[in-house]
Amino acid sequence: MIFSGIEHTGKVPFNTVYIHGLVRDMDGRKMSKSLGNGIDPIELIEKYGADAVRFNLVIGNSPGKDMRFSAQKVEASRNFANKLWNAARFIHMNIYGCNIKNELPKELNIEDKWILDEYNSLIKSVTENIEKFEFGIAAQKLYGFIWDEFCDWYIELAKTRLNTAEEASHNNTREVLVYVFTNLLKLLHPFMPFITEEIWLTFPHKEDSIMISNYPEFKDSLKYRSEKDNMKEIMELIRTVRNRRAEMNVPPSKKAKIFIETKNTTVYSKGKEFIEKLAYAEKVEISEKYSIEDAVTGVTSTAKVY
Repeated sequence: MIFSGIEHTGKVPFNTVYIHGLVRDMDGRKMSKSLGNGIDPIELIEKYGADAVRFNLVIGNSPGKDMRFSAQKVEASRNFANKLWNAARFIHMNIYGCNIKNELPKELNIEDKWILDEYNSLIKSVTENIEKFEFGIAAQKLYGFIWDEFCDWYIELAKTRLNTAEEASHNNTREVLVYVFTNLLKLLHPFMPFITEEIWLTFPHKEDSIMISNYPEFKDSLKYRSEKDNMKEIMELIRTVRNRRAEMNVPPSKKAKIFIETKNTTVYSKGKEFIEKLAYAEKVEISEKYSIEDAVTGVTSTAKVY
């Protein structure tokens, strides 16, 4: 191909070649007709979708190594696609009838700055991985961020914010949801092109296709180190309480009073409503010193919770 290109055009047709490993069966054997261990990609696509099949092959790919094919892993990728649909559905439910623009609001809450800083770091990291042809690592980072940070955390935080009486902040939350999610779809588009195009077109946009829209870029203006660290303190406390409740088999319906002993009272006061909602608290009190006997306790890096 290189010789033909030089002969007919006088130019080198390409200068980079990506060599990936083989896709083997579950036992590590090379797929062949004689062994009868091959797979029909058309059947997989019909069952799980083209994006799930593509994403499975990318996310399981390590440079220089063969990968073992597993239908269970394709199913996990299909579940990830369903996660995207559910996230899009939630956002649409909350922006319906509202004049929402696909841009960041002027005023941001602490949870907004946290997700934007994390999203900004993700752009830099994923872009570097793609430029180094580390496609599997880039896909894994996107999977983890979308599933854990965005869906499991930020959407739950947004639900709490949208259920408060502060109507003025509702549109701010909606715009952050749309901005972050649509740009995550752009980052994910090279790996899952069909579902990202389908969902992206349902949100406010200027271009006719996600393929010709601007790829997200790292921005210094989206760095919120202090707010990110503060939000992580709040999230750590919520995890600590939920873990203690799980260890003691306390159902979510059974709420309890929470007392937070910390020197960072201002930080935890900003996340008080999140702690009440996500840590299943009946009431949250914050002070620099408590002395409570016979209470279940938990300790974080910056607080002690009773």
